[in-house]
Amino acid sequence: MGRRDLIADAGVRLIARSGVHALTHLAVDAEAGLPRGSTSYYARTRRDLIALVAGRLSEGSQADLDGVSIPAALTRAEAVRAVVGVLDHMAAREDAQAARFALMFELRDDDELRDALTARAAVRAPLTAEAERLLRAIDVADPGTHAPDLVGLIDALLMYRTARAAPVNAVRVVSAYLGGLPTNAPR
Repeated sequence: MGRRDLIADAGVRLIARSGVHALTHLAVDAEAGLPRGSTSYYARTRRDLIALVAGRLSEGSQADLDGVSIPAALTRAEAVRAVVGVLDHMAAREDAQAARFALMFELRDDDELRDALTARAAVRAPLTAEAERLLRAIDVADPGTHAPDLVGLIDALLMYRTARAAPVNAVRVVSAYLGGLPTNAPR
């Protein structure tokens, strides 16, 4: 692991543990076990530091898709298990998710950095493509229209789980969502 990754990972831990306000160059140096001033060499400004962390979070999100393979045909129950499996896999990186959601709120007015964590994130297109593949596998009419909504639903469930906002039964929520979508064939 290179020093940039070490710094970014320390930033993720700091944000997850103490919030975005805790992300300072000196705090990252201490968290990463680096000599004072090391972080400033790689990220001159606080915005540069946030960009470094956001980039690392984006890389991790892309890795969440490794191994995801959607068969050509699924039952609704299999599709629910697949979606909840992806959700569980993503939720296992709890610090990364907590940091991502905290940064999304912090960066509401910074389109460039926020986009790296949201709609224009590098992982968004492949995740939406997998969602479309899943919807096609259960014969949903117009899966391309519904795929972004499924990705949004997964993100919302992930945020609720990460924030421990309230107990939500993901299986029931995803089942209800998928069950409500129009199909190409009569049920």
